[in-house]
Parts: sequence; structure tokens; C-alpha cells
Amino acid sequence: MNVLGLSFYYHDSAAALVKNGVLVAASAEERFSRKKHDSGFPELAIEFCLKQGGITIHDVDFVVFYEKPFVKFERMLLTAMATFPKSAAVFRESMQRWISDKLWIKSMMSKRLSVPRSKFLFADHHVSHAASSFYTSPFEEAAILTVDGAGEWTTSTMAVGRGNKIEVLKEMRFPHSLGLLYSAFTAYCGFEINEGEYKLMGMHPYGEPKYCDEIYKLLDVAEDGSLWHDMRYFKYHHSTNDTLSPLFEEHFGRPRRDPKHQDTSLDPYYCDMAASIQRVTEEILLKMITHLHEITGLKKLCLAGGVALNSVANYKLMREGPFEDVYIHPAPGDDGCSAGAAYWAYNHLLDQPRGPALEHAYLGSEHGDESIQSFLEANDIPFRKIADDEEFFDFVARTLEAGHVCGWMRGRCEWGPRALGSRSIIADPRRMEMKEKLNSKIKFREAFRPFAPSVIEERADEFFEIPEPERHWPARFMLYVAPVREEKRDVLPAITHEDGSGRLQTVYRQTNPAYHRIIERFGELTDVPVIMNTSFNLKGEPIVESPAHAFNTFSLSGMDYLFMNNFIVEASAKKKIAETVFHLRHDGDSVTQMVS
Repeated sequence: MNVLGLSFYYHDSAAALVKNGVLVAASAEERFSRKKHDSGFPELAIEFCLKQGGITIHDVDFVVFYEKPFVKFERMLLTAMATFPKSAAVFRESMQRWISDKLWIKSMMSKRLSVPRSKFLFADHHVSHAASSFYTSPFEEAAILTVDGAGEWTTSTMAVGRGNKIEVLKEMRFPHSLGLLYSAFTAYCGFEINEGEYKLMGMHPYGEPKYCDEIYKLLDVAEDGSLWHDMRYFKYHHSTNDTLSPLFEEHFGRPRRDPKHQDTSLDPYYCDMAASIQRVTEEILLKMITHLHEITGLKKLCLAGGVALNSVANYKLMREGPFEDVYIHPAPGDDGCSAGAAYWAYNHLLDQPRGPALEHAYLGSEHGDESIQSFLEANDIPFRKIADDEEFFDFVARTLEAGHVCGWMRGRCEWGPRALGSRSIIADPRRMEMKEKLNSKIKFREAFRPFAPSVIEERADEFFEIPEPERHWPARFMLYVAPVREEKRDVLPAITHEDGSGRLQTVYRQTNPAYHRIIERFGELTDVPVIMNTSFNLKGEPIVESPAHAFNTFSLSGMDYLFMNNFIVEASAKKKIAETVFHLRHDGDSVTQMVS
């Protein structure tokens, strides 16, 4: 049975294919369209999933959308009516979007995919979140917590998964939302909502949580973690472009809005504010999971929703919470809802048996040797190839040891927002200067942003406070920020953040043997089986997908080497194209050169 899950028309559109209970392919549309946070119909991602699954659209038994459009329309309509006339602009803009296309999603999908309307199903948004985590987890039964900005009406759910069924126990409703609260402070500190939450999380160690009490004055928080917001402080429920009300600014002071400094400065006040909202978020989440444990009595926990991307909070919930084990899907946000919607239909609705646990996130597209060599030769790019894998891995490890920054493209793209050693920029974590070099000359991003360590699973606990690392599934997907062991912080200065932590990825030989081997070989040379890892992209761009994307990013940055499979391109290759502007074709298969 083939079930295709889709998410689109909000942000991070994606498609996922569940084939006989196995997630065989999943990708965000942005990887192919090259539009960051692409929210459009995921035509290219669908095309990829079908091709990867070896089927056509006519072989698909069901197409499942990740939320219920009419219920969401009801929320937007009733909210606009309740806050009128303040919501006049929101009402007008929403009606234009919804009446023109969003209400007719079923008809649109049927027409664009040439699939009968009888094959379409619609899942509840938070059930899609819950299903994405539970059905890919190794747990036969588990408590499930979903937390995000908002679905249709729901902003958080407590549920239980048993076998192939999910039962929702409690829910919290819009406009009261932990996700929207965190986003409000993201905006207050000068970052873009749905993009800057990572920056806020990265900035928080530079401050002190001085303003928690002031934040709590905006809220009522019950013992079960449920929230009530004093909506006088917020505008997101009735404004098209403002999140914060004048009363919020009166309470906390002027938001950081200066575009010259909003992303780069570490103003102590805003750092303290970032630390405060991070602390409040962690405290509320801990209340939620403590209550969930009390009412279910279960030992396992699945987390999902955009808030589950807060890796700092995730680690603290694992260490301080009442559950023995925690699982988080590698794409816990709205992109992952495409997989969740497909699983909900296959397991819960159609009563099919559970498939295997998701041991890795390598579910995207792949380019083989022939594709890479054709691209390099067609564009007259100098290269060499080391055919023997062990010789090649030794070369990569020695290149890193020598202090070079390298682009690494090998195997299938990662599913979710993290680069996990398939489309990564890698470097030596022992060199203090690497953090500044990668931020300023490679990624062109804020100086305070941290970098992730990739460590072989066998030695993870030696360098990070993560005992029994094989039990910690979220660490496979870079969804924990764990303390670097104190005696190792001087050894790993480039990946040790201001508070002594690192957003680690544990790398397994069986799921990514090549990436594991270069880290292992680097460890043999240096006694440090850890490398510095960041996503293979420039600021504001999606992670690279094809050889053309990889070379384009390599050419526009200060990287020294580009590794695509066993092919090696050196920085000297950039000289011949130094006065050339690269424009990627829509299909991403080649580079068109235009003399500037």
C-alpha cells in the first residue's frame, strides 16, 4: 500500500511516501525549488518521492493532507470576528487567500495530481505531528506531547500511542500557545519569526534569565503546563505584520528593530531576554511532561511540533523529566507533518501494522558518480577522484587535520532541517579560529551562532554528557544540546558554545558508514573522533541538493575543498570562474555561466 503525505500553504512545504509501513522518501520542497521555507504546492518533492519509491501517482492508494482546511478557516474567521475592527486587515487578506485557493485544496490537488477525489484524506494538524513521532519511534507504547504555534485551533496536545493507534487526551487552543510566545520574543529580540528562533536559542547563553518574572506577568500557567495569555500584550491574533502590542513594548521596552544591528550585536539586555524566555519555555515544557507522565504512567515519550526543535529544552527534558526514554522525529516541524499524515492514514485509519523504527534521516535525493562527473566535465571544472574508499577517507581526514574547511556531499539528502553528514560543511573542531572563519567567510552569518559537533556514537559519552548514547535517538538527528565534558572543552573550542554545550550528532557506522569512517579516521590521527559540522548552504539559502548547488555554494564561499562522493575539487578551481556569475537552472542539473 502506498500513502503519499503532503504539507503546504503555510511554510516548509514537503512530501513523504510511506510504502507498506516504511518511510521510503521524504523531502521539503525548498531543496528542489531553492526557495527558503517554500510554502507552495510541493510538486518537485512529490515527483522525487514517487521516483524514489519506484511508483507513479496512479499507484498511490491515498493522498493525505496534513491538516483540515475548513477547521482552520473557522478559526481564522471566528478570531477575526472576535477582534474586529482591529482585525480588518487580517480578515481582508485572509479572505482573499482562502476564498481563492486554500478552501479548495481537495479540488486543486485532484486536478494537479490527476488523482480521483475519493483518494484524498485530511488529518488533524497536531495528530499529524503526533503520528510523525510515534509511528517512527522504537516504542510500542508511549506518551506523546505536541507543541507548536498553532494548527487548526490546537496549539498543544497530550496523547497516548499504543500499537497502531493514537488517542488524544488533552489539547490547548489558540490564541494561547507556547510556540507563539517563543516567536513573540524572537520578534522582540530582532529576529524573523519562523526563521530566527534558532538565533534566539543560540543567543541565550550570552545572557542571564533576569526577566522570567516579568514574562510570567503576561501568562497564567497551570500545574499541567497549560497556558493562558493576556492578549492585551500581543497582536498576532489580529494583525497581518505585528506580533507585539504597544503594551508589550511599554512592559519590556522598545523591540530591537535596527536592521544594521539586529542580527549581529550581542546587546546584553536582549541576551538576558533570550535567556529568560528560554528558561520559561523549559519550565513550562517540564510541567507539561510531568503531568503527561502522571496521567499516563508510561515510561516513553515522543515529542513533536516546532517547539521540539528547541534542542536545549529537549536535552533538559530528557535529563530532568520523569520519562526514561525520549524520541523525536528528525523533522518535528510542519515539514514532518507530511510523513505524519501518511502514517496516521496507514496505521491509525487503515489499521495496518507498524513498520520499522526510523534509524536515520537519509530520505532525500541522491546523486551518483555518473551524475557528479557529468556535471564537473560539462562545466569544465578541474577535479580528481580517489577510487579507493579507505584512501579517500584518509585524505579527507588529513585535509581536516591540516585546518582546511570542506564541503561534503555524499548519499541521500537529510530529511528535516539538520545537516547530518550528507550535505555538510566540515572542519577541525580543535581550532578556535574555525568558528569565526566559518561564520564570517563561509556561512556569512551572525558571529554568535554556534556550530555542531558530529561524534562517532561509540565515543560520544567520552566527550559529551550523554551516557548510553545508543539509547538517545534524538542525538542521531542533532536534536539535543548537551554539555561538553569540562575536561574536553579546551580540546573542542570551535564547537563549545558560550555555556559549555554543543548540539551534537551521534554518528552510527550502520546508517552512514562513510561519514562515520572519516570521523573515526580523524580520531585515529588526532585522538579526537569529533568533527565540526554545519549545513551546506549560505545564509538565507536552502541546504544544497545537487552537484550544481554544491559547487555554486563552494564557489561563493571561502571553503578550501569540495568532496562529492569520491570526487575532489580544490579551491584553485574557483580561479577560472572568479569573474563568473553562476545561475542554477530550475532543475538544478547544471550551472549556466554568465560573464559579469
